[in-house]
Amino acid sequence: MAKNRSPGNRRTLAKRFREQGGSNSSAETPAYVKKAPVEYGKPFIVMEDAEKNTFAYDGMAWNPYHLSIAECKVDCLVKTLPQKLNGKTRYEVRAPLNRA
Repeated sequence: MAKNRSPGNRRTLAKRFREQGGSNSSAETPAYVKKAPVEYGKPFIVMEDAEKNTFAYDGMAWNPYHLSIAECKVDCLVKTLPQKLNGKTRYEVRAPLNRA
């Protein structure tokens, strides 16, 4: 039967590493700045075809949407929906509310 090795040596190495400063680099890490919470509006459905054209559903028809999915992902919350419609990918998009 194989012997169980004691983790004692690993503990002392980790302790020495912490005592020496933990890192070889002399640059200090910048302080963490917490972002302000963002409120998002109601979700709406956007569809993207193979040519990366986007369409938004207004309740009656699919109309061209002015932003691409890549542009939406910068500011909005974007979730890919599992169902495809005629080979087009559907997304649920939530735009941030403008509170200034």
